Amino acid sequence: MRPGRSFSVHRPVSALGNWLYTGCMPTPHWQPFLIAAPLIAFTPGASQLLSLRNAVQQGAVDALVAVSGRLSAFLLLVLATAVGLGELLVTSEPVFTAVKWCGVAYLLYLGVAMLYRSRPVGAPDTSGSPPPDVSSPRRTRRQLTRQEFTVALTNPKALLLFAALLPQFVDHSAGAVPAQLIALGLGYLVVEFVAATVYAGVGGALNSFDMPPRTRRYLDRGTGVTMLAVAGGLAFARR
Repeated sequence: MRPGRSFSVHRPVSALGNWLYTGCMPTPHWQPFLIAAPLIAFTPGASQLLSLRNAVQQGAVDALVAVSGRLSAFLLLVLATAVGLGELLVTSEPVFTAVKWCGVAYLLYLGVAMLYRSRPVGAPDTSGSPPPDVSSPRRTRRQLTRQEFTVALTNPKALLLFAALLPQFVDHSAGAVPAQLIALGLGYLVVEFVAATVYAGVGGALNSFDMPPRTRRYLDRGTGVTMLAVAGGLAFARR
């Protein structure tokens, strides 16, 4: 936000109301958007790793149900961008920093939790053999959905995606910018769901192989290490 420029949500909301009243939908620049959106959505990140990991551990159906949490968080960011709050969140250094470190903290928590759950469970027998392999406890769909929601909402890259990238595909000469932002945002949610379905499908295929608990623990451990690496990269990343 430029110095001396006051922030108000009245103008975006009024523009959106005018579009709803007239029923005339301006057309954003869909062609470049539909090229950029899949490249962003299919790039491995914390959310897609969660889909893969959840599907490996509990099946593709549970993983896809959990994706509703991610899409809900993204929808909130789309609406915030449409009414003008996205610009405020991105340009406000304290707010952006707070979101960034919340995301780092949660990813660190997830990584450590996954590593903890991937440890062998049980005590060695009297012969000194290693403890038996036991599968991680199954989590409810509500827990998985809440986890996806939190990861998505506290990811500053998602905030930048909707508040800084989407406006680049808006046709300002057509007017009704908030309506175009909502259309682009909903379009991205569709692409994101397709990407999540692919990752969950791969994880579900691995789950169907009936892997032994030890192999699942190794996958959990690898995902945990990756989460820690993503958190570290996020901590040192600049806008």
